Order: sequence, then C-alpha cells, then structure tokens
Amino acid sequence: MSVIIYHNPRCSKSRQTLQLLQQRGIAPQVIEYLVQPPSTVELQRLLAMLQMTAQQLVRRNDARQLGIDIDALSDAALIEVLHTTPQLIERPIVVSNGKAAIGRPPEAILDIL
Repeated sequence: MSVIIYHNPRCSKSRQTLQLLQQRGIAPQVIEYLVQPPSTVELQRLLAMLQMTAQQLVRRNDARQLGIDIDALSDAALIEVLHTTPQLIERPIVVSNGKAAIGRPPEAILDIL
C-alpha cells in the first residue's frame, strides 16, 4: 500500500499523524509541503479526493493574519494562493488507496488506510 503524507514537522497534529502511520507499520512517502508545495494540478487532485472546496482546505486564521480574504476569491484563484502560500493549507493530508483525509484529529486518516 502506497501512502503519502503532506507533512509539516513543526505541526503537532502532523507529527502525531505521521507517528500513527509508523505505529501501524506504514512507512509513508513524506512530502514537506512547505519546502515542496503541491502544484495547482496536485491541489485540484487532493481537493477531489478530499471532496472539499479550496475554501475548506484553507487555514482561515492564517489567511486572515496575512490579509487574504478567501471568501472573495474563486476556487481557481484560491488554489493558486495555496500553491504560492502553502502555509495556508490545512494539515496534514494523507493520501492512500485513491482517497485522502486530513489528520485532524490524527485518527481521521484511519478510514482511508
């Protein structure tokens, strides 16, 4: 089984989710998305797997602190913002078996494994 985690090592939920995977004997491909942001095409694919809109994937408080009004942006424009400002992406995202889940709480990923 191939598992990918979009990971931020400074985030406690992301670290807990990675640990949960490892405790289950899963060695996921770790993508530090702040270093290697997902492309706009990859973000669209993740949103489809998550069954979410771009607005739902945004960390709203962080966007507000940066002065970004996400409600005023189209999905396409917001996806571009998420690509260029990856710290706004809700984390962590785990991809497995053609599905994706956000690890908040970490146990939320168990349904896709």
